[in-house]
Amino acid sequence: MTGTSPFAPRGTAQEIEEGTTFSPKFDRDGLITAVTTDAKTGELLMVAWMNAEALARTVETGEAWYWSRSRNELWHKGETSGQVQTVIELRTDCDQDTVWLKVDVAGDGGCCHVGYRSCFYRRVPKGEPAKLEATGATKLHSHEH
Repeated sequence: MTGTSPFAPRGTAQEIEEGTTFSPKFDRDGLITAVTTDAKTGELLMVAWMNAEALARTVETGEAWYWSRSRNELWHKGETSGQVQTVIELRTDCDQDTVWLKVDVAGDGGCCHVGYRSCFYRRVPKGEPAKLEATGATKLHSHEH
């Protein structure tokens, strides 16, 4: 994107919280949190980041785009894996500083680069802050680092 944002400028608190204008609030790094769930089941698939360009492309194309902080680049989810995320619904929270994507996932349905359907395949047992344990999730495909 060039210097022009396709989104509305931020208005008053009332306009942001209860209005009908989409004016997302990006953090100081130009990013907004994106929570992604399965449109049919509600399963949490991933939490990622979007910059203004990724969010605009997501709205324009109907497919999920993210900003990879580790690679410092725009990322079209599924471009290489085939796990394209078709956006069924895109919501924002009351402050418009987070977006929620409800998606259908193509390919094998996986969303995690490690090979699982969801990025949330481990849990921290209560009372054991330094431990992780498997949730029983099945790996869909192998991952090579």
